[in-house]
Amino acid sequence: MKKIITISRECGSGGRRIGKLLAEKLGYSYYDKELIDRVAKESGLAKEFVEEQGEHITGSLLFNIASNMTYAGMVFGGNMLPLQDQLFVVQSDIIKDIANKENCVIVGRCADFILKDYPDSLHVFIHADMALKAERAVTEYGFAKDDVEKTLRKRDKARANHYKYYTDYEWGRAQNYDMTLNSGTFGVEGCVELLYKIAKGE
Repeated sequence: MKKIITISRECGSGGRRIGKLLAEKLGYSYYDKELIDRVAKESGLAKEFVEEQGEHITGSLLFNIASNMTYAGMVFGGNMLPLQDQLFVVQSDIIKDIANKENCVIVGRCADFILKDYPDSLHVFIHADMALKAERAVTEYGFAKDDVEKTLRKRDKARANHYKYYTDYEWGRAQNYDMTLNSGTFGVEGCVELLYKIAKGE
């Protein structure tokens, strides 16, 4: 029985919907926007900042990378952490607190890395081909059709940079997860069913 499930996903792959449907089917707590609300409340940071900066690497982090600085180096070197790094610390503590208290499905936020040593956990990466992601982004998320592929690539690159900076792992690389699923091959419902059976040990 898997008590903690993390869902990492490419933009437009349907990973968020898969996570929500899976949580409902398992009867688990679901954390996506809910996590943003809690982090904002406990950190005192604006909800908009938490939502945008919690998964995307921008601003001072790009400067840190250009200067060959790392998150770990700054922490153990005793340097003052940039605001976005402080956000990561708060977010990590909250994710661990949730995992210690309840069965849950958590989407994004480097939760797979933060909880990588937790027993009874399942870490999943959802991907799909660009055509399917672009169609979903336009029809379900309201993205502009003209530059949808460019927007999707930009968002995924930001997620990959963020993940690399905080974990030193490659975002989306199969070896970093328990399993990867192509939502274009299995469909959203198919992915949910597969994950449900694995979580239940069937």
